[in-house]
Amino acid sequence: MLSKIIDYILFSVFSLDSGTKLAESLHFFIYDSVKIVLLLLVMIFVIGIIRSYVPDYKVRKFLSGKKSIFGNLIASIFGVLTPFCSCSSIPLFLSFLKARVPFGITLSFLITSPLVNEYLVVLMLGFFGWKITLAYVISGIIIGTFSGVILGKMKLEKYIEKDFLEKNYFDNKVNFTTFMSRIKFGINESVSITKKLWIWILVGVGVGAVIHNYIPKELIDSTMESTGIFAVPLAVIIGVPLYANCAAIVPVAVALFEKGVSLGTTLAFMMSSAAISLPEAIILRRAMKLKLIAIFFGVVTLGIIIIGYVFNLLFIFLQ
Repeated sequence: MLSKIIDYILFSVFSLDSGTKLAESLHFFIYDSVKIVLLLLVMIFVIGIIRSYVPDYKVRKFLSGKKSIFGNLIASIFGVLTPFCSCSSIPLFLSFLKARVPFGITLSFLITSPLVNEYLVVLMLGFFGWKITLAYVISGIIIGTFSGVILGKMKLEKYIEKDFLEKNYFDNKVNFTTFMSRIKFGINESVSITKKLWIWILVGVGVGAVIHNYIPKELIDSTMESTGIFAVPLAVIIGVPLYANCAAIVPVAVALFEKGVSLGTTLAFMMSSAAISLPEAIILRRAMKLKLIAIFFGVVTLGIIIIGYVFNLLFIFLQ
């Protein structure tokens, strides 16, 4: 229905030639932008209501008593449910540290929160479908869980800035007395997050439309073939400095995937741009020494590269 409305506007109202790259790009841009914004509004509203039943301070209290891999897994799953980027997830991570939540568990949250968040999942559902999205979510939880376990066993607490733990941090507790208050919370979450993302959605879909319709598939294929087995780490190296909002990076990744870039390489590119960034390192410097930041980034990067190779192999076998 939406596609037909866009066709009418472009080809009947504006009399564009449907066979031109410009018309195809405009159709791609308008259709995907509208679809994703509407999907985002609805899904964030629903997830916001669900989150109103599980306040952050209760999760923090629950995690404080966990020391095994189960705690890392729970922290990673909680990270999936929080709508944060790599920088905005840091305040909650710091509050976990302050509450003396086991260090490895706090890192599991810090890794997974930007790597697999609710609006990223919504975007991926709209572009990739549920199978690839589910695989991405599971791989993100795996990276967060086992990276946290590894880092926790390395006894890195000594690299946390001591004066940081002397500061006080307070929870912002929100009480929901009626179901209507939860609905209002869901609406506010939906509108607030969409306001922050819509421009990035337009930028990302715009870039994706250009890649999809103007860059020859043969050029993408030849570039990937020339890098060979190094395509995955190269994608990670490119993704890290981008620090792109996921709303912008997902459409770009989809366009690359449709042009022939392998699934694992595409996901590695997305993961690296979402999970690790220079701004994140700068903010973390307040609580961590440089050596700890370097180790943290190194372990996460290695995990993303491994997942990229695994997905590439699976994609080859399943074809």
